[in-house]
Parts: sequence; C-alpha cells; structure tokens
Amino acid sequence: MFVTVIVFLLILSFLVLIHEAGHFVVAKLFGIKVEEFGFGLPPRVFGIKKGETIYSINWLPIGGFVKLYGEDEAGAGRPKFKPQLSKAKVKDRNRAFFARPVWQRALVVFAGVFMNFMLAVVIISVLFSVVGVATPGDKVVVDNISKDSPAATSGLKKGDLLLSINGQKITSAQQVILYTRKHLGQKVAVQVKDNSKIENLTIVPRKRYPANEGPMGVEISQNIITQKYPWYKAPFTGTWEALKQTGLIISGLGMLFYQIFFRGSLPSDVAGPIGIAQLTGQFVQIGPSAVLSFISLLSLNLAIVNILPVPALDGGRLFFILLEGIFRRKVNQKIEGYAHAIGMAFLLGLILLITLHDIIRILTGQPLIPR
Repeated sequence: MFVTVIVFLLILSFLVLIHEAGHFVVAKLFGIKVEEFGFGLPPRVFGIKKGETIYSINWLPIGGFVKLYGEDEAGAGRPKFKPQLSKAKVKDRNRAFFARPVWQRALVVFAGVFMNFMLAVVIISVLFSVVGVATPGDKVVVDNISKDSPAATSGLKKGDLLLSINGQKITSAQQVILYTRKHLGQKVAVQVKDNSKIENLTIVPRKRYPANEGPMGVEISQNIITQKYPWYKAPFTGTWEALKQTGLIISGLGMLFYQIFFRGSLPSDVAGPIGIAQLTGQFVQIGPSAVLSFISLLSLNLAIVNILPVPALDGGRLFFILLEGIFRRKVNQKIEGYAHAIGMAFLLGLILLITLHDIIRILTGQPLIPR
C-alpha cells in the first residue's frame, strides 16, 4: 500500500509538472515574466531565485504550478497599476500576461494540454518500438473443449490452431462461428495444426446444444502477436494510437456527464483519485511497461479534462481569451470571476461525488472494472 501511494503521487506530480512546464516554456519564449515555478503546492519549503523566477519546493507533494506576472488580471478588464507599485513593476507592464496579444495568451494556456498529449505520444511510441504492441493475429486458437461435444469426439484438442473449414482458410474466430451456423447437422472438414503436425478432422455441428455451449462445443479466440515498429514509424503509429485513445476518452466523458445529468447516477467504471491509486497498484504489479502505458493514458485524460470549456480549467480560460479575440474586448472582470468560482465549485463537487463512489465501491467489495 505504501509503495502504491508513493508511485501514485510521483506519477501525478510528474504529469502535472509536465503540464505546467508547457505553460512555463511558452511563456518564456514570448517574454512573459514568470514569477515562480513550483514543485508541489504551497506552503513553500524553500525556493531559489534564478534570474527573475523563483524555483520552489512546496509542502504538498502533488503536482506543481507556474505563477505568471499579471496572470490574475488576465481577461479582467484593463488593470491599472497602483501608485505604490515599484517603477520596476510598472516597467514590466508589457511583460505581464494580461498585456500580451490574444494569440500569445491562448498558446500559453494551450501549451499545458499539448505537453500532456505529447507525453502520451512519446510513451506510446517508445512502447511500440521497444516492447511492441499486442495485436490480434490471423490464426484461431482452441481455448477449451466441452466434454462429449462434437469437437471432443472428433479428436480436436485444446491449443490446436484451426487452419481451414471445408477448404476455406480461417483467419478469424467470427468466420468460424458464422460458417458453423450455416452448416448445422452437416459434416465439415476441419484442418488443424498441433505443434508442427497438421491433421484433418471431421466435425458435425449440432443443431441442438446446451445453452452454455456452441454447436461444436468449442471455445476459440484470436491468437495474439507482439508487433514492434521501427523507430522511424513508431512516432506516427504512436500519434494515431493516442488520437484513438483520445476519442475513447471523449466518448467516456460524454457518457459520464449524460448519466450524471439525465440519469442521476455515475457509471460503474468511473474512478476518482482513490480508484486511480488502486489501479496504480495493479499496474505496478504487472510491470514497468504496464505502468508506462498507464501513465500515457492518465496524461491523455489530464489533457482532455483540462481542455474542456469549463471555467477554472485551462479550457475555460481559453474560452474567455477566445471571446476577447472575437469581440475585441475583454470579458467583464466580475462575470469571469463568478464563472471561474462556479466552475471550481462544480469540479470540487464532481471530485467529491466520484470519491464517495470509490469509497462505497471499496466497502461493498465491487471491482473497479466490472468483470
């Protein structure tokens, strides 16, 4: 349990730091003044000032943050510097976040999301190139045979590869199922391979069979092969895989909000911080490759959630910046402030709801992923 908690906190901190590093780097590129780049959340343990930026270590070891000069005033009308502010700060007015063009502020905000997406692409690409990816092959394997079934009496054995039926090459389990249903009660010639030996068997699929068995009484599955990609192809396949996973995450979020607002319940497989910590422990037991794959999935989730147009998230901030770009005027300070407060309350309430869901699931002994 202790190891799981430590690994979970390290993963979470790493993902948030990568996110914040995106804001930091792009802000620096545009000459926006970065006042602090912190590891963990305040209160501060200690900090070192290099140039104009304080690099700090904070007490709460969860993620990190970037404090941009003039960020609090961004999108809040035209901030006026108070007379008591130093001449140095007045001089730095043009380097304040709120004073930069809309496109620069939009890129600074979007950079965190982009970094999380790219982290996932890099991890997936490395796994595809070094470890490989498990994909369905073009062979069908016999997983189990029911006692006294046509498959058992024909001599078919567990572990055999099905090569052909009546001369037709077999490349998928679905093909076997469909062909069998069309030939119930008829003799079919099945060619199988046992290790290096090829055998020809005759099986008669039953017209009537037990509910928990098929016409032949055999359980089959697609064989799994590990495919590796060359280093020059891995980034492209990694990007495509990240995009496919992104689509699944967006679909899952849509189902989450639909079920919350229209059915008043949470999907059984949704997980909050507690559930994610549980999953972390399971992936740690599987091995490093599984942990890396899990990190890539979490990074994509963090990117998608952050880009949602919900106030208090990067997507909400980006939304107000884009409104300013469209209407050529900043959004009223009070309106934006209230929107961010409501958004934060909504997010905290959702996190609390999902956390309670996790606790109830654990107390009732329900699995995180339904079997």
